[in-house]
Amino acid sequence: MANYYNIDDILAEEEFVPVVFLKAANGVIIDPSSETNCVEQGAKVELPLWLAQELYLRQAISISVPACFNQRTRLEIQADAACVDLKSRSPYFYEFGCKIAPLVGDKTIEILLLSAFKIRYKEILTKAYTAVFTTTSKFLTLLTKEETNLYEAAQASMAAFKKWRMGGPRLQRASVLGRKRKPLD
Repeated sequence: MANYYNIDDILAEEEFVPVVFLKAANGVIIDPSSETNCVEQGAKVELPLWLAQELYLRQAISISVPACFNQRTRLEIQADAACVDLKSRSPYFYEFGCKIAPLVGDKTIEILLLSAFKIRYKEILTKAYTAVFTTTSKFLTLLTKEETNLYEAAQASMAAFKKWRMGGPRLQRASVLGRKRKPLD
């Protein structure tokens, strides 16, 4: 179930997935240019994930593995995950993968997501802590929304650490220590 108020979750569920209708459906308009308002059994179309989930639960469709998790992407991630442009495949690659894996019944998607994230996590943190903005601008274009959030959090953490290290009081007195106790009679 989607987090109702989370815009990133809503956008992740807007990704299209290829489906095949197992039953004919009347009163459905998939293509506005279509002459009929029905979908034949065996029709192959792409639907947003939120709609595909509901139809899948009603056993009206079967869902295929989306193109962003195809064999070519898997081979590229195995070769060098840090250089793969996952954002162009899906801006919410990890979130989308976690939602689609149980629906298509492909356990290798979970392994792919984990291995890609492990390798890219190290690279993201290294760039966030060491690189200057001019060298990271190209790198940032390759990151998914989740990875961009991670990069920004790492940079904010590094800035806070530098601020703490360079100045300000090292120790602060707790406000509780400034008060005097009431004498016990």
